[in-house]
Amino acid sequence: MGTKKTLKEKWLGRIGHHVFRGTDTFFASQSRIATDAVLAPGEAQRAFPWAAELAERAPAIATELRRLLRHRELLPAFQDIAAGQARISPDDRWRVFVLYGFGRRSAPNCALCPETARVLDTIPDLETAFFSVLAPGKHIPAHRGISRGFVRAHLGLVVPERADRCRMEVDAQPVVWREGEVLFFDDSRPHEVWNDTEQERVVLLIDVRRPMRLPGRLLLASLMTGLRTTFFVRDAVRKQRAWEAGGGQVLRERFDAAARDTRRPQGRSIGQGVADPAKQVATSIGPGQGGISKSSCAESG
Repeated sequence: MGTKKTLKEKWLGRIGHHVFRGTDTFFASQSRIATDAVLAPGEAQRAFPWAAELAERAPAIATELRRLLRHRELLPAFQDIAAGQARISPDDRWRVFVLYGFGRRSAPNCALCPETARVLDTIPDLETAFFSVLAPGKHIPAHRGISRGFVRAHLGLVVPERADRCRMEVDAQPVVWREGEVLFFDDSRPHEVWNDTEQERVVLLIDVRRPMRLPGRLLLASLMTGLRTTFFVRDAVRKQRAWEAGGGQVLRERFDAAARDTRRPQGRSIGQGVADPAKQVATSIGPGQGGISKSSCAESG
C-alpha cells in the first residue's frame, strides 16, 4: 500500500478528528485537575509531582541537549516525522529529537540521552516526549492538539535573552519560557508560537494523559488504541524508525567517534621515555599544533 493514504484512510482520519474533538467536553468533565488553558504552578505541582525532579535534572538534560545541537543539521524537521504538521511548519526551522512518540520509546535515541531518558522513564502515563528546537525567526501559526485527554508540559532548556520576544499564546493567554522551569498547558486549546529573536529556543516537550476519573480514563485508552492503528500514527512511527536507521545512525557514529577521541591518550607524560622536559614541551607544541588536537577543538564546540 506504500505510504500514501487511501480514500478509506482519509475518510477514517476525518471521522477520527471529529470523534476526538467531540470528546473534549466529556474529558473536561472527568478531569481531576483544573481545566484552565495554562495550569497555575501550584496546581501543576500537586497534579504532577514528577515535575520537580524534571526541573532538578534540567542542567543534566541541557548538557545532553548541547551535544545533540552540535549536530543539529542531522535532526529531522517536525513534518519529516509527522507529515500532517507540514500545514503549520513547511520548512526546516522546527526540528525535533524524539524520545517517546505515541507511547513508543525510541531506544536508540534514549541511549544517546541517558539522563533525560532516566527521568522520562519515571513519568506516569507518558505518551510523547521530544526536544523541540525552534530556529531564530520561526513562527508556528495557531493550531490545536488532538484531545483534551492530554496535558502538555514544556521544560525550558534554551531560552533567548529577549524572552519577551520568544513567546506562546494559549487560548489568548501569553506564556514565556524560563530555563529550568516546567510549564503545563492544555494543547487542545488554540496555541501559537513566535521566536522573534536571533537565537534558538529549545524545550523538552512532554505529553501525559490527563488525570481523570475512571470513565474518562477508559474512553481515552480506547481512543488511543484505535488511533495507533491509523495511517497518521503508523506513518509517523515508520518515518521515525527510518530516521533512526539513517540520520540517527550517523549521529550515533559521531557520538562514538567523539567518545573515542576523549579516551585516546594525548601523548606520553614526562618520565615515560623522554629524558629532557624541554624536549617534551618542544615536541608536543609543534608547527600547527599549539598543544590542542583537532578532536578536542571539535568537542569544545
